[in-house]
Amino acid sequence: MGLTAVHFGIVSLMPELVLQVAMHGVVGRAKDLGLIELCVGNPRDHASDVHQTVDDRPYGGGPGMVLKYAPVAAAIGALREKLPAGCPVVGLSPQGQVFDQARAEHFAALPGIILLSGRYEGIDERLLIDQVDEELSLGDFVLSGGEIAAMAVIDAVTRLLPGVLGDSDSAVQDSFVHGLLDYPHYTRPERVAGHDVPAVLLSGDHAAILRWRKKQALGRSYLRRPDLLEKLKLDREQRALLDEFLKESGS
Repeated sequence: MGLTAVHFGIVSLMPELVLQVAMHGVVGRAKDLGLIELCVGNPRDHASDVHQTVDDRPYGGGPGMVLKYAPVAAAIGALREKLPAGCPVVGLSPQGQVFDQARAEHFAALPGIILLSGRYEGIDERLLIDQVDEELSLGDFVLSGGEIAAMAVIDAVTRLLPGVLGDSDSAVQDSFVHGLLDYPHYTRPERVAGHDVPAVLLSGDHAAILRWRKKQALGRSYLRRPDLLEKLKLDREQRALLDEFLKESGS
């Protein structure tokens, strides 16, 4: 029995930009295998005038233009008709909750999602209230539009789907899957620019290698992203490994 494809709907004024993600790498392979489907909706196709106007000046004055309710709502509605039931509308905005691995895993379990990519100064707030189920941000910075954020979400979700990655363990070992950064990786040759591969990785002792990798993931997270450890309840083994890492590194 074949796997059911996950559907991505993208509302964008620049659909050709978003579709680029489906031509390369993991996402492109998933599309070729029929594991995902991408469908774009351009608000300009639903504008009511010959100039395909989708924006207007903001009430109250100020710089920039604001995307109008009607053409964006119509684009969302058109995608809803094409996608299976149960696909939430996700607005991509600096005002949203920060997108993380847990949210990617949540979306991967759904039949699909509709991603709303904004442009200009913003989108009429009434559309966000009426049509959008949640808002997501990639972080505390501003992009020119939501297309890059949409591509990031699509990539993060797609790589979690069964059958997408060549090695099913790859997604399990990614950074953030267990709430931590990934451990360091090495490949041949054994010595490069005066740096050697850690001896444990050459030992063939799989238990020791696993222990080293756990320790490195904990230590790297502590040094680079201490906020991640604040969210976790470390067990006795993890605390011991972290203490060992800190002693060895002199941190």
